[in-house]
Amino acid sequence: MPSVNVGATAVTVKPAEPLGDGSEAGAARLRIAIARLSRRLRPTAAAGSLTTTEVDVLVAIDRRGALRLSDLAGFAGLNPTMLSRLIPKLEGAGLMRRLVTVGDRRVCRVDISAKGRRLLERIRLERNDALSRLLHDLDSADRDALARAVPVLETLAERLLEQPLAGSASTR
Repeated sequence: MPSVNVGATAVTVKPAEPLGDGSEAGAARLRIAIARLSRRLRPTAAAGSLTTTEVDVLVAIDRRGALRLSDLAGFAGLNPTMLSRLIPKLEGAGLMRRLVTVGDRRVCRVDISAKGRRLLERIRLERNDALSRLLHDLDSADRDALARAVPVLETLAERLLEQPLAGSASTR
């Protein structure tokens, strides 16, 4: 199998399997590659002691704006019990705040704080820098292929959001 140098590392490149027919092997290979990239981009110095789940909660609040806890649990893919354990830690760190609904104090919403938004920006910059360095080491044909793939991957991500996987109930 051919290999490509990515930075100082030689990476073995498997021959492309056809994805056009939606084959299970091709889908599995794509899913594994995306998952590996995601896992390797998640740890950042900026996140400090925050877990990836805690960062995911902040991202969900940042993307959606002020949310009821039940809605946040759904967007973040967490069960309400797990979420109720995370909220006090994030609030205590000043990364988010609880908002009380006027007229119904039973309804609690949460929103990201300015400190939380700044933290997410640092995390995103760190992840983008890491990926940019790797992309820089690729040849132009591979970078072009990835650029062409991005809109397709974005569409797939939106479709998965609209049609969740079977059995993907909030279990994190």
